[in-house]
Formats: sequence, C-alpha cells, structure tokens
Amino acid sequence: MLAGGGASASPITMVPTSAAARARPDKPDEPSGGTAGARAARSVLRAAQRARKRFERAEVRRFTGRARRRRTAWILGLSSIVLAFGFIIGAAYSPLMALRTIEVVGTSRIPATDVSAALADQLGTPLPLVDADVVKGALSQFTLIQSYVTESRPPGTLVVRIIERVPVGVLAGPTGFDLVDAAGVVIETTPERTVGYPLIDAPDGIDSAGFKAAAAVLAVLPDGIRAQLDTVTAVTTDDVTLSLLGGERVVWGSPEKSEYKAVVLAALLVGHPAGTVNEYDVSSPDSAVLR
Repeated sequence: MLAGGGASASPITMVPTSAAARARPDKPDEPSGGTAGARAARSVLRAAQRARKRFERAEVRRFTGRARRRRTAWILGLSSIVLAFGFIIGAAYSPLMALRTIEVVGTSRIPATDVSAALADQLGTPLPLVDADVVKGALSQFTLIQSYVTESRPPGTLVVRIIERVPVGVLAGPTGFDLVDAAGVVIETTPERTVGYPLIDAPDGIDSAGFKAAAAVLAVLPDGIRAQLDTVTAVTTDDVTLSLLGGERVVWGSPEKSEYKAVVLAALLVGHPAGTVNEYDVSSPDSAVLR
C-alpha cells in the first residue's frame, strides 16, 4: 500500500504473528530460552520425585526383608528346639531306654545279687520312669545300708552306689552279741562275740548319752587301736574309758578332740607299749599322763 497525498512513501514491514500470539492476542510471545528452562526444571523435578519414590520403595523392601529374615530365623530356631526336645523325650521313653541291667557298687557284707534281685521289678521300665520310692522301699529292707545314690547310665543301666554301715563294737544281748554301728543299728547278731570289736558297756542302752559318747570315740579310732580294745565304758558324755586286752586303762574323757586324742594315744603306745604302763590318760591330749 502507498499512502496517498503525493508524499514519498515509506515501506512498512509486515512481521508475521506466531500461532501462540494469534491464539492469545493479549500476551506477547515468551522468549524461547525461558520455555526451555521451565521444561528442564520440570524434568529435573519429575526425575527427583521418581528417585525419591524408588528410594522409599527400596527402604521399605530393605526394612521388611530384614524383618522377614529375623522372623524366619526365629521360626527355624524354635522349630529346631521343639524337634530336638521331642526327639529327646521320644528316645528317653522309648523301649531303647528300658532298664536292662542293675549294677551294684560299694557292697562288702551285702551280696550285690540280693540288691539286684530286690530291684528286679523295675527291669523293663524306661530309665526316666524308674520309681525312686520303689527303689527306696526295696533297699530299706537291708539294715546294713547306711545310704545310697542311684545313677542312670543310658541306654539301659541303673547304677546303685551303696555305703554300708561300719561296725564299731558289740553289745551283749539276750540272744547273743549284737554287732552295731555308731548309730546303734544292729548289723548282725551272733552267739559268740565278734573278734576284733570291743564290748560297749552302756548301762542305759543305745539311746543313752553314754552309748553315743562311746560310739563317737570308737568311730574315729584307727583299726590298729580298735583291735587292741577289750571294752569301752561310758555312763555320761564325759567319762569314756577304754580297756585294752592286757588290762590297761585309757582315760579318754569326752568325745571332743577324739581325732587328736587318737594320735596322742598311738604315739604313747609306740613309746610305752601295753604291759609297761597301767594307765594312759589322754583326757587332756596336750598334757597326756602315764601311770
């Protein structure tokens, strides 16, 4: 177009309008650099969000995996314990653990076969089910047994360890002579006095203080001295007197320090043998007297 009026015409340059500008005539075109920056920022944001979600999912998997492994370990451990316990119980009460042999240890006066025969009704019983009361009742018939312990030895052996009563002297009775231990329990009765054991003279019987004192002294005497004794006399706790086979007297006094007194008496018998002294007084062992 040319402007009218004869003036020289100036050319007018026509700038094409972008599609976005035509669509939004009120907003001018944005610079292309700003649009690219916004897209890059949104891309970085979306990438960060995706990375965060991946991290969170990984943390959840890691946490739940550790919990699952811990739970699995607990289950396996408890299962192993239950299985082992069940195996032990099953084996213990199975016929494989049935009592087949009774071993008796520590007897000398009591025949071991008699003890085994007394417990024979327990044969075939699983070792854990052997009745302690039945064993006690069976062994109580043996007066020579002072104490005992039992030991189960798998797969099928019961060991009975016995401590027999130790005789210390004899008591004169209406039917003969009773060999007794320190508690006054009769071990055996014989028509004649048992050789090697002194006669205990306790006028008030086995429940008296005199008998208990005499028995306590005899229990600690070595066999060498006990074999030389003829009688032991005691009426009270403090007047124990020993008589040797040759007639010599030993004034003992009370059972206190009996072990020490026995050592002193043994030394005196070596230095002054029986037959050379009438009386040994060890009632005060630190100052023994010979008469």
